[in-house]
Amino acid sequence: MKVLISWVILALPLPLMAQVTAIRAGAVVDPRTGTAKPNQVILVKDKKIQAVGAGIAIPENAQVIDLSHEWLSPGLMDAHSHLTLAETGGDGPFESFYLSESTALRAMRGLHNGEILLHAGFTTVRDVGNSAEYAMVDVSRAIEQGWFIGPTIIDAGRIIAPFGGQSRLIPSGQGNFWKYEYIDADNPEEVRKAVRVNIYHGAKVIKLVGDNNPYHYSVEEIRAAVDEAHRAGIPVAIHVIFGGEAADNAIEAGVDSLEHGFYLTDVQLKKMAAKGITLVSTDFPRSVLDVMGTSSGMLPEPAVLAPLIIDRLRRAHQAGVHLVFGSDVPIDIPGKTRAEVMLEYLDGWVAAGISPPEILRAMTSDAAKLLRVDKDRGVIAEGLAADLIATPGDPTKDIMTLRKVDFVMKDGRVVRNAHGP
Repeated sequence: MKVLISWVILALPLPLMAQVTAIRAGAVVDPRTGTAKPNQVILVKDKKIQAVGAGIAIPENAQVIDLSHEWLSPGLMDAHSHLTLAETGGDGPFESFYLSESTALRAMRGLHNGEILLHAGFTTVRDVGNSAEYAMVDVSRAIEQGWFIGPTIIDAGRIIAPFGGQSRLIPSGQGNFWKYEYIDADNPEEVRKAVRVNIYHGAKVIKLVGDNNPYHYSVEEIRAAVDEAHRAGIPVAIHVIFGGEAADNAIEAGVDSLEHGFYLTDVQLKKMAAKGITLVSTDFPRSVLDVMGTSSGMLPEPAVLAPLIIDRLRRAHQAGVHLVFGSDVPIDIPGKTRAEVMLEYLDGWVAAGISPPEILRAMTSDAAKLLRVDKDRGVIAEGLAADLIATPGDPTKDIMTLRKVDFVMKDGRVVRNAHGP
C-alpha cells in the first residue's frame, strides 16, 4: 500500500503540483504612491503573490518569466461596464438591443467580451446591469469554477428603477417588457424588496436608476436601498446623467458611487467630496458618442455632450472628488474591440488635466476600494491575488502605455505573454 501511494503522488500531472513562478521585473509600480521600484522579483504561488522585492532569491525549479525590461502594474479595473450589451447605434430604440436576444446569448457575449478585456489587462470588471436574467452572475460563476478564463466580475443583477426602467413612452398594450432587464420599485419597501431579490440571485453591487424619466427617486427610496445593501455588505451605485434634484437625493442618501454625472454642479461635487462619494465618470470619447447618437433621446447630441464630459471631469478633480475609472461602453464599433474602445477614454482624463499616477490609481487601487476587493486585489503586495500586467513604458509617466499591455497574469495564471510561450 505504501508503494502504491508513493507511485500515485509521483505520477500526479505537473499542473496539480504547486509550483512557484518567479517574475523578473524591470520595475514594479505602486499606484498608491505613484512610484516604481526598479529591478524587482515577484514570486507567485497558489494564485497569490508570495513575495515581492529586490534581491529575492528565486527557488530552484521555479518557472522564471523574464520581464526585466518591463513595468509591472496591478491588473486594471473598470467599475462601469455592460459586457452583455450591444446597443443599436444612432437613434434607434434603446430597447432594441435586448428584445431579440435570449439570456443565454447575452451570457455568451458577456463571456466573449470578458475574455477580450482580460487579454488587454482588465483583470476586474464591475458589470452594472443590462444583462437580461442575471446572465453575468452565471458568467462570473463559470469563471470562478475554472470553466473559462476571464476577469473577476462584480455583477449588479437587474437594475432597480422607478416604473419603466430606462424606457419611455412605450404604448401600454406592449406590456412591461423592460422587466427583462429591470426591477420596477416605486416606494421604499419595493426598493428594499428589489435589493433583496438581487442579492438572493448573486448580485455583488446594487444599481439604481436616478434620472431617466421626469420622475425620480426620493431620498427615502434611495436610502432604503443603501440601508438594505450596506447591511449585506454590498455597495450601491446610482445612474444620474442630468444632476438636479435626482443627484441631490442620491448624495444626501449616501450612495457609494454616482455614475456619469455629466451635469453635476460645483456645489454637488463638493458635497460628494465631503461625504466620500465616488464618481465613476464614464467619460465617453467623441468616437463613441458619434456612434451612439442620442441613445434614443436619453443623451444630448454628441457635439453638446463631449465638452461637458471633459469639463465635469476637470471640475470633479479640482473639487477633490474620489474618481474611479468606468467606461460604460454600450456598443460594438466595427474594427475595434471593447478593450480598445475603453482605453480611448484615457484621452478624456488627460484632457481634463489629471496626471498619469492619478489615472492609474483610479484604474487600480482606488477602484479596488470602491469595488470592495482591496483586501485581495488592486496592488502588487504579498498575500494578494497575482493579478498583474506588464507594459513597455512607465504608466506613472505615460498613461498611454496602458494601450500596449503585453503581459497579463490572472490569479497566478499567465493569460498573455508577448515575450515568451
